[in-house]
Amino acid sequence: PHCFIYSVVIPHQLHRSTMAFKRHLLLLLGLLSLSTVAVAYSANPNPKLSSRRALVSSLIGGAAWIGCSSTEPASAAAIAAVQAVPTNLAATSAGRRGCNTVTDPSRTIVTCRGELVEFSKDGRLSGISATANGVSTSAIKNPSRFSPPWTYLTETSDANVAWRSLVNAVNASPGVEIVKLSDSYLHATAPTLSPPGLSGDSGMDDLEFVLRPEDNLVLYRSASRTSVFIYPLTQPVSDRNANLKRLEQIRDSLGWEELGYRQEGSKMI
Repeated sequence: PHCFIYSVVIPHQLHRSTMAFKRHLLLLLGLLSLSTVAVAYSANPNPKLSSRRALVSSLIGGAAWIGCSSTEPASAAAIAAVQAVPTNLAATSAGRRGCNTVTDPSRTIVTCRGELVEFSKDGRLSGISATANGVSTSAIKNPSRFSPPWTYLTETSDANVAWRSLVNAVNASPGVEIVKLSDSYLHATAPTLSPPGLSGDSGMDDLEFVLRPEDNLVLYRSASRTSVFIYPLTQPVSDRNANLKRLEQIRDSLGWEELGYRQEGSKMI
């Protein structure tokens, strides 16, 4: 059979943003019907690296390879191995935690469940990555996802009264369900409205509120668990500001004020 020679060098030191390039390159190699690796050279040669999956894994880690493939159509195993490449290090999950990535030639779906306060090392609300939809009072490094804290002094100076008012307002918000509640922390969920088509546990938005009585403030975060990326775009399909609008409706019902410039939301589709 006719053979092709592939020479690929992907060092460990490459930034995470190059993962999309790696994934596209590997998909190309898979579609060219990679066969069993004939010759493999790396910093630590390993004779066991003879399968397609081993080839894919080693390419992600960083190695130089020479492979040989026939002109026969790509096998299902080869394509499956290539499509399984995306990991938590992929550019589409950069800045997020506890993620699961599923991809095909047209889109990538990233679902992250490790960004709640309970998974935070410092016990604080997480920010919002550029690869996620939502807003947070902790998104200091990402102004397009930052929204200022709320003060409840327009209603009361009693933190306990303010907290009860917030709990009632969240309960009254359409589709929102409180799943965890304490004297100073509230976690609720709501169905993701955009992008459409997401269902089950993955198709949810997480809302978190933290009471800061010493400052007469409430901090918050609302984010979609799942981001959808349509090839070749590197930004997620917009939530059409659903997270921001839900929070604004809750705040408006309370009559509270924001301590800062109002977040206008994304203009992206």
